Amino acid sequence: MENFKKLSIIIPAYNEAPTIHLILDKVAEVDLINGIGKELIIVNDCSTDGTEQVLMTYIANHPEINIQYYKHAVNMGKGAAIHTGIQKATGEYLIIQDADLEYDPQEYNLLLEPVVRGFADTVFGSRFLGGKPHRILFFWHTIGNKLVLTFLSNMFTNLNLTDMETCYKLFKTSIIQNIVLKEKRFGFEPEVTAKIARVPGIRIYEVGISYYGRTYEEGKKIGWKDGVRAIYCILKYNLFSK
Repeated sequence: MENFKKLSIIIPAYNEAPTIHLILDKVAEVDLINGIGKELIIVNDCSTDGTEQVLMTYIANHPEINIQYYKHAVNMGKGAAIHTGIQKATGEYLIIQDADLEYDPQEYNLLLEPVVRGFADTVFGSRFLGGKPHRILFFWHTIGNKLVLTFLSNMFTNLNLTDMETCYKLFKTSIIQNIVLKEKRFGFEPEVTAKIARVPGIRIYEVGISYYGRTYEEGKKIGWKDGVRAIYCILKYNLFSK
């Protein structure tokens, strides 16, 4: 068993004013196993839609929640916001939480279980594993994730992940803070996977999670160009940038 006191929850936010309070409520409601505490690290990537005002009001109205707030002076990308959150984290472990409502914070405990049982240093939450609810959306997007990006990543890392592109990645903070990360936008996922896989003795687990995906009309931001960038990053960080 591994006993630790605090989980840092990194929330990159860009133009999420209508929904950011909802995800914060959901995170606040979660009771973590083993009495583990929570630290919310919100990184506002220079939003232009009132996200900051919503966050300032929320923080003022919820002094009981441990929220650390940071803001980029210019828009740098989701990956850059995650980099900031990683470096500011003070919990023994950290997890990444998108500001939208696609992932359920109640499932943090699913990712924590292999850690507290002493088996894992890193845990991926797979949208394609297990019997959790999944919204039925884009066929080609799913094929691209599973059969192109994850498969190609696995070929080089020699991992057998089912969902490399998942948002829910749980890391031991001392490990991830010592990895130099460069990708500032959606290339974060393949880069961090390539680099975490090369850590000597790293123990990586995967658990099934649910997925409440958004359509593009509902605000989904990732597109085909991000998929092309992900392929480039898989090749770059596995073949040319070790």
